[in-house]
Amino acid sequence: MSAKHRPTLLILLALLPALTLPAVAFGQQTAEDFVTRGKAEMSKGNWDGAIADYSKAIELNPKFSLAYHNRGGVKEIKSDWDGAIADYTKAIELNPKDADAYNTRGNVEMTKADWDGAIADYSKTIELNPNSADAYNTRGWAKVAKMDWDGAIADSSKAIELNPKFAGAYLNRGNAKKVKGDLAGGDEDLAQAAKLMQTAEEPINRGNAKRDMSGLDGTIAESSKAIERNPKDAVAYTNRGKAKGARGDLDSAIADLTKAIELAPKLADPYFYRGLVKMVKGDQDGAIADFTNAIELNP
Repeated sequence: MSAKHRPTLLILLALLPALTLPAVAFGQQTAEDFVTRGKAEMSKGNWDGAIADYSKAIELNPKFSLAYHNRGGVKEIKSDWDGAIADYTKAIELNPKDADAYNTRGNVEMTKADWDGAIADYSKTIELNPNSADAYNTRGWAKVAKMDWDGAIADSSKAIELNPKFAGAYLNRGNAKKVKGDLAGGDEDLAQAAKLMQTAEEPINRGNAKRDMSGLDGTIAESSKAIERNPKDAVAYTNRGKAKGARGDLDSAIADLTKAIELAPKLADPYFYRGLVKMVKGDQDGAIADFTNAIELNP
């Protein structure tokens, strides 16, 4: 054989083992490839495409915790709360040290008004990541919803200790202080929250403050959907009123709780929560009247 053709022959011999492999081996995508493409689809806002890619990754590797975690995130964006919780739970099962999976599942539980579940998940997040100011603050929001004012103040204070520019933590602590009667301390915290949220050079803090309330916003959205389906759903009005009160939308909270009372006059909860909101607004007589009604209905 001439020297002219020898290089071509050597190349063919080198490629021969690959040429005899099954065709599927060429260009076969891995689970990691689909996760990478899923992230790209998310960045473009193609939620269905991202879910499809993460689902394919899971099909290829059923123990790929990140794929479950990321798919849960997309389902959360699409308001598929139960689907998101299922995926986050599977991610935790596969990787029990994934602090962020506990945190994100807690956020969805906040959206579903599962305060106890949210507190448990935020507590696990803190156990795995003791320096998570976000987890302390969101646990504080859940405690506000459960009327654990001292617990809410303690968690918000820890969040502020970890991040002194945490606007959402000042907002949460300020509301809790006002409910407990510390009006001056509450006003001071709320003023600091407003300052941080309006400071041009602190866009991250403004984003944090908005994100801190995303769980409450989710509760409001979910309750609003329930009200659309059934305009006489007193529990949905109560839950929406509670969430609005926790995020500081006091007048709207009172309107929702008043509607709940109109629909279900024998339900104690809306009286109680309306009383709390009235306390924050400084309407002590109105608060006492509502608390009295709540006690009479549920001694």
